[in-house]
Amino acid sequence: MNEIYNDKLQDCVVKTKSPVWVVKEVKPQNDYTLLITFVDGETKIYDFLPLLNKEIFKPLNNLTFFMTARVDGCSVSWSDDIDIAPEELYYKGISVSDTEEHINNYSV
Repeated sequence: MNEIYNDKLQDCVVKTKSPVWVVKEVKPQNDYTLLITFVDGETKIYDFLPLLNKEIFKPLNNLTFFMTARVDGCSVSWSDDIDIAPEELYYKGISVSDTEEHINNYSV
């Protein structure tokens, strides 16, 4: 944490770092996965397929709609009604480096 002087408040303000799970960029994929880059620089793949049966996410079965995923604040959303918690994406996503390592270990 850093303390800085804020002229408008005429006081010290503590600036904190963003949590690691804040979404910086999202790229929806045709296989219902999301390629997500977080503010800590980590890039992960999140498989959305298991969630498509949940009532709130049923509209995302339409691939065209799924592909409209966008960064909204600190997370990913598709509309005012459909979003997902960034912590879910971060902690249950698979690191791209882990995925590449897995592929390399099983390559022929």
